Amino acid sequence: MQKPVNLIEKFTLFSDLYSPKVVAEMNDYQFKLARIEGEFVWHSHAETDEVFIVLEGKLTIELRDRTIHLNDGEMFVVPKGVEHKPSAIEQCKVMLVEPKGTINTGETNNTDLIAQNDVWI
Repeated sequence: MQKPVNLIEKFTLFSDLYSPKVVAEMNDYQFKLARIEGEFVWHSHAETDEVFIVLEGKLTIELRDRTIHLNDGEMFVVPKGVEHKPSAIEQCKVMLVEPKGTINTGETNNTDLIAQNDVWI
């Protein structure tokens, strides 16, 4: 039997940046929590859209043709294949919704930033 997931509590269980943690699954999709601070790398996901939901803080998502600014309670869907670069001046807490197995760096070859996949908290 499933039990409710307390997102605030889950954020107390990790502090690493740009390393999404899975808190739930629905069909083939995962709900992941991540802490974002500073700039990530330009990347895209050829096979899937990526949803960013800001739970706390301010998130910037740069696209090649514009910049998206998100605040607490706002979300944005990056369409599949669209290059994007998330960043936050101060630490931001976000939920990502994406298919199981999605690599955080997409198609980039930056192996230094690839987070371990399917890490549950």
